[in-house]
Amino acid sequence: MKADPTAYLPHRYPFLLLDRVVELEAGVHAVARVAVSSGRGFPQVLLVECIAQLAGILTIREEGEGGFLAAIDRAEFSGTPLPGDLLSVSVRVVKAFGRLFMVEGEVVCDSRTLATARLTLGVGRL
Repeated sequence: MKADPTAYLPHRYPFLLLDRVVELEAGVHAVARVAVSSGRGFPQVLLVECIAQLAGILTIREEGEGGFLAAIDRAEFSGTPLPGDLLSVSVRVVKAFGRLFMVEGEVVCDSRTLATARLTLGVGRL
């Protein structure tokens, strides 16, 4: 497992939101960290993007494999991150069907759940 999300994703600053991958069981479960800096605002919609980026890392099977967010099946927000917060993003695969993956994820800060979402991703060369 590589801790640097750039090893998995084509995203770069300012579009790369994840700072560090801390757990990765390929195709099953992943956890990442995001430090919210005072220099960038962090609207709630970016919490869903954090979940989607980690889900992409979780579901890729080979280096250079692309992917896309196919659907946001559900997203619920219960808080907004503040500058200085350290966010824990976790995702798990609910089911896979060919190149499509349904994942569930959450973003937590200091035991407060800020967001939960269920997403569908397409993975593979387009």
